[in-house]
Amino acid sequence: MSQLLGIIQRLQTMQNMEGHEDVPQRQFEVNGKVICQVKFFSNTGTFEVEEYDKDKNKKTYQFDDVDAAAIEIFDIVQEAKSFS
Repeated sequence: MSQLLGIIQRLQTMQNMEGHEDVPQRQFEVNGKVICQVKFFSNTGTFEVEEYDKDKNKKTYQFDDVDAAAIEIFDIVQEAKSFS
């Protein structure tokens, strides 16, 4: 549960960075490997989650809810941990 809370806090920090010219981004890693990257677009209030597989292929997901984005990231991290 604390890992999910940490993810939510990181996403909320991104939401609170309004007024910056750059799109806030965060990377999530497992064992030093980037498994996903998240961007927050303040003009639309949406999160974009890019998930990377072992071959560096990516899948992109859009979320307009911080909780839904956090759960997706949590699932990606847990899956990556189970394969490492």
